[in-house]
Formats: sequence, structure tokens, C-alpha cells
Amino acid sequence: MFDENGEQYLDCINNVAHVGHCHPEVVKAALKQMELLNTNSRFLHDNIVEYAKRLSATLPEKLSVCYFTNSGSEANDLALRLARQFRGHQDVITLDHAYHGHLSSLIEISPYKFQKGKDVKKEFVHVAPTPDTYRGKYREDHADPASAYADEVKKIIEDAHNSGRKIAAFIAESMQSCGGQIIPPAGYFQKVAKYVHGAGGVFIADEVQVGLGRVGKHFWSFQMDGEDFVPDIVTMGKPMGNGHPVACVVTTKEIAEAFSSSGMEYFNTYGGNPVSCAVGLAVLDIIENEDLQRNAMRVGNYLTELLKKQKAKHTLIGDIRGVGLFIGIDLVKDHLKRTPATAEAQHIIYKMKEKRVLLSADGPHRNVLKIKPPMCFTEEDAKFMVDQLDGVLTVLEEATGTKSESVTSENIPCKTKMLKEAHVELLRDSTTDSRENPSRKRNGMCADTHSLLSKRLKT
Repeated sequence: MFDENGEQYLDCINNVAHVGHCHPEVVKAALKQMELLNTNSRFLHDNIVEYAKRLSATLPEKLSVCYFTNSGSEANDLALRLARQFRGHQDVITLDHAYHGHLSSLIEISPYKFQKGKDVKKEFVHVAPTPDTYRGKYREDHADPASAYADEVKKIIEDAHNSGRKIAAFIAESMQSCGGQIIPPAGYFQKVAKYVHGAGGVFIADEVQVGLGRVGKHFWSFQMDGEDFVPDIVTMGKPMGNGHPVACVVTTKEIAEAFSSSGMEYFNTYGGNPVSCAVGLAVLDIIENEDLQRNAMRVGNYLTELLKKQKAKHTLIGDIRGVGLFIGIDLVKDHLKRTPATAEAQHIIYKMKEKRVLLSADGPHRNVLKIKPPMCFTEEDAKFMVDQLDGVLTVLEEATGTKSESVTSENIPCKTKMLKEAHVELLRDSTTDSRENPSRKRNGMCADTHSLLSKRLKT
């Protein structure tokens, strides 16, 4: 990417520009169709039919009915409508720290959002533990974390039934992004689907951030759970249009027929319009023609290996996890306690930006560096990013003394053990900007969220 002054940046976080920023073939497809015809979707056009065929060909056979929308939020909202109409149930099970969109219906099922605001959890929403084997309830030393986490969902269903409530759906990102780049243990979704189906509910796989070949080995992330696992509804969005607003819900014929039998017609003015579908088709062509799915696997594996070497070198790195070009770096102040290194993560982001590398942090503690670049990311890009990260981590660890002694927090709120005066100055330096409010330059090591460095890059 280039800024207004022509400065070049390496984009390591943009999962919207899926096949690369301003890809000429995407631009050409949009322009060609715009010159020919663009109109609302009441007018049937070849592009929407062809696009539906191409998308469904990438999915298991029973997922065959497509509803086109303009955003991932619209897609997830429609998925909830489909699920609730199917059996007439209302309740939804979601994962802790999940984010599924900005509409009111989705904020209600997104703990990532409603836990931060003034909203209270609605009675029809049930929150299951995130299947996180590094920081969660059942970790990597557990004999069967997939079953343990799935049993938590089973208990939620039982408790809901005992209260006279009925489950409409379980919804989850196939890999949790805002929750901290979480890769569920193998078999978890299969077991959850069994319990949800037994309760008369449907399984919604949210692929909005993680679909279209990002994991490398598969085109859709849910396919990592094996051929025996097929969601009832799949939602997709962000990467489909490479920056153009395109999204979709794909479901089974049975669920679609139950939805249409309600008498409430589904209509979306722009969803599936000729230009959007032309762009979507171009993106699919590029993924295939430029072998970007294989590139995601090859470069992702290379990048993961480079990062694992950094983990052995730097005490701030607690965990490296990911698949393909979806990777998380969990930063910690203490390996044993796995204390989140939130302020350090923010500092690293700013310093990496100074080195012309764009990264971001997420997770419940904002301590996980997330890597989800355009799919054309190369091994050279990966090496450059890791070299810069190595340099930033080295300087930070030397200044804070974390090479020889880990940083530990006191139990008293907002009082932390500082190893060196330089630590405070280093964190201040990372946020010094003449345009910033001075209140943002406080010591970022404080555990109180109000004192954390608040300027962030977000996607």
C-alpha cells in the first residue's frame, strides 16, 4: 500500500483486498460490467446465476441455495432469519468474544461488542466458552479439549431446555478472528453440530473473514473439520469482492423452502447486482489462475516457521497459532501465567508501522498480533515482516529487561512492577504524536483499560 506521500507499506492485515489491492482484473471486470448494465436484482441477469453456480461448486453438495447480500453483517442477519424460521425456535448459542456484525440483531449475539457496552445479554442468547487451547478453560494439556468444549455447549442446550427455551442456531466463525486468532481443536464443530441438531437447531458457519482459500489446504475454513462435517448455513463476505461490497448466505434446499413458505419474500436491492457478481466471479478466477490457495498454504507455512523461531528467541512471544495466511502471535509478560502483554502489543504495532509494516492486535486482551494479509503475500514479504518484528522485539526486550526477567503484575489494580525507567519512556515514544490528546500518553502498562494505549489500527 502507498500513503498520500508515496510511502510504501507492507499490508499484513487486510483480508478484504483478498487477491491484492486494486487487482487489474477485478477493476477491469467491474468497469466492463458497469459500462454494460447495472441495476437492482429484480432484473435477472446471467452473472448472478453463474456466480451462484461457481460458489456452490466450492461447497458440499447439500449447500446449494444462495442468497446474495452486500455485507457480512447482512449475511449473518439473514442467516439468523433462516435459522429461526426453520423450526420456529428463537434462541442462539454463540461463542465468547465472538463478533458477527454491526446490526442490532448481531450485536446481541456478539459478546465482543455487547460485553463492552451498556447492553446486557438477552435472554435468548447463550454464550459458550471459546475453544481456545492456549488461554481458555481447556488447554493443550487436556486429553480431549474438543469434547470438553463441545460438552459445554451440550450443557447450555440442556439448561435452556430445562428453562423452556428452544435453540434455533449455533453460530461461530470457523476460526475466531476478533477473539484472538483462535483455531478450534479438531472435531469440536462436529460434536457441537450433533448436539445442536439433536436440539432442533442449525449450525451456522461464519466464513466472512476466513473463507475463500485463506487456510490453504481448503477453500473454506470449516472444511478443516473433515468431510463428515457440513454446516447447515454458511455466510461469507469480506474477501468476495476484493473491496467491493459483496456477501452471500448459502444453505440447504430444506432450510430455503421453510424460509420461502413463510410468505415473506426475500429481496435485496443491490444484493447480487450484475457488477457485484462480475467482481465476485473475477475474484474466483484470480484465486484459481494465480494459484492463491496453494500460495496461502506455502507462504503461511513458511511464515509460521519463521515466527516459531522468533518464539524461541523472544520471551514476549507466548504462542504462535494459525493455518495458512491466518496467524496469531500471542504476546505474554509471563510464560507460566500467560499474562497478556497488552501494552507491549500496542507498542509493537506502532513501531512496526514506523518500519512501514501494518499489523494490528485483537483478542479479549488486545495482546494478539493478527496476521491475515492479501493472498498474494510472498515469502519475501513474510521474511521482511519477521525481520522487522525481530528488531522491534529485541529493542523492546532490552529496554524492559524481559530477556532475563519476566514482567509480572501486582494484584493491586493499576500498579505494575516496572523493571526499568526506560520501559515507560519506550511505551510513551510509541504513541507520541502532535495530534494526539496528551491523556493518551500515559503509562500503557496499567491493567486498567482506561490507561491502555488507545490509538489502534483496526480492520
